[in-house]
Amino acid sequence: MKYVFGPVSSKRLGQSLGVDLLPPKSCIWNCVYCQLGRTKQFVTERSEFFPRQEILDEIIEALDSGVPIDWITFVGSGETTLYKGIGWLIHEVKKVTAIPVAVITNGSLLHLREVRQELLEADAVLPSLNAGSAGLHDLIDRPAPGFSFRLHIEGLMQFRNEYKGKLWLEVMLIAGMNDTDEALEDLAGVIEAIHPDSVHLVVPTRPAPDGHVNIPDDDRIRNAVFILSRSTPLIHPVKGTMNLKGASDLLEAVTAIAVRHPVQERELENALFDCFPGDPDAVRQAMESMFASGRFNRVRHGDELYWVMKAG
Repeated sequence: MKYVFGPVSSKRLGQSLGVDLLPPKSCIWNCVYCQLGRTKQFVTERSEFFPRQEILDEIIEALDSGVPIDWITFVGSGETTLYKGIGWLIHEVKKVTAIPVAVITNGSLLHLREVRQELLEADAVLPSLNAGSAGLHDLIDRPAPGFSFRLHIEGLMQFRNEYKGKLWLEVMLIAGMNDTDEALEDLAGVIEAIHPDSVHLVVPTRPAPDGHVNIPDDDRIRNAVFILSRSTPLIHPVKGTMNLKGASDLLEAVTAIAVRHPVQERELENALFDCFPGDPDAVRQAMESMFASGRFNRVRHGDELYWVMKAG
């Protein structure tokens, strides 16, 4: 499919059917940790990048396939709420299924009333909050001109006042950037003011465009959990597992994931063992065949190998 991918397994959302609303990479931020790579040109104006009915038709087709789905998750190859019409899609999806809808966003457009209104029917909204100060916001999120830290926080607070669903803030913890005591205390103060339902603490496990983006050590992570959970429930999600069972074309299924984020080779191998139980030769042949397609490069990040899409 062109817009729909997965389901992808995650700790937070179970079997999550992804819906990508944007051409890559359309974003207001240029985050140091972004798994999609650098933002070469900021996109700040909302648009209906793809026909909304085509997107809805693909969602319905996926629902009709009978594949187990726990959440329908609107994401983007960039900032999800840049898609003008996301509110219509959420409304139409909820007319045809009881499966809950989530929206993953950096929250940079929540200062706009029209964006807040379009997200009100979602069951969960997961905005980013990586800094408790303007300086760190500019260092980590690197927003387009005019999209200030103050505007970001005001948008989050306004949305919290209007939104009745689950507001789950996502904090990306990066070694040497926002894992110091001072940075965490500032972040905790902002979180308390926003009053989300919970905070999801994540770390940069996938390759980032900037080589200095690293996972904090265990002591720093424990300290972050202690400080950030004082006023709000905090979840430190365990990485989900890839599910390729039932895929009619393994290469296309893996490609659909890899165009949106790097695929850990070990995770891919484990998913193939689920497809070919007790047959390591079939797993090896599938891996070799997919890599021989020429679509992927292997990149090492920490102790792990990842498959990333080749440019072009």
